Amino acid sequence: MAESVFIPGPAGRLEALAEVESEPPCAVAVVCHPHPLYGGSYRNKVVHMLAAAFREADAATVRFNFRGVGLSAGEYDEGQGELEDARAVLDWARAWQPEAREVWLAGFSFGAWVAWRLACEVSVDRLVTVAPAVTLFADRGGVTRCRIDADWLLVIGEKDEIVSPDAVLDWARAQPASPAIETVPEAGHFFHGRLNLLREAVLRHAHCGH
Repeated sequence: MAESVFIPGPAGRLEALAEVESEPPCAVAVVCHPHPLYGGSYRNKVVHMLAAAFREADAATVRFNFRGVGLSAGEYDEGQGELEDARAVLDWARAWQPEAREVWLAGFSFGAWVAWRLACEVSVDRLVTVAPAVTLFADRGGVTRCRIDADWLLVIGEKDEIVSPDAVLDWARAQPASPAIETVPEAGHFFHGRLNLLREAVLRHAHCGH
């Protein structure tokens, strides 16, 4: 069942869509959308697919709009405010599904970077980063290495034209604890015509229990 909700955030309310198909779910998952200044929102098709795949794996899901997107209050804050938005939504999700055994965090592009940064600071059971925009934030002197204790999956399109696959893989392999890596053949950044392959890659890793 899908429910439109507003979640209290550090810059005001955050527009979100909370969905659960089984009670209680084994996990609750928060999914972060791509760049707010380039049309990113929780309605993005990759974000939608990630949430659908997680529900298929028996997780309740929360997709939300970062500050300044859709009906969410505030304005774009170059990643730092968005990190705090994601933290607020994760806290809300834990309280929304207190019986869930696990907490998952995921994101696409800009949202994948936000999710990864949050997983550097808080404990989650599973992290999924799809085409993380690592070069964008490495160029700004941000955090580029940390130990992720979650089960971490990184997915990249073989022919990503926005985020360099080589740069992403070099970054991932330089981490103190490297992720599992899935490369989707012939896929560009937005996975046009390859969403089902992305879904299959996620489902190979998205399950409760380690």
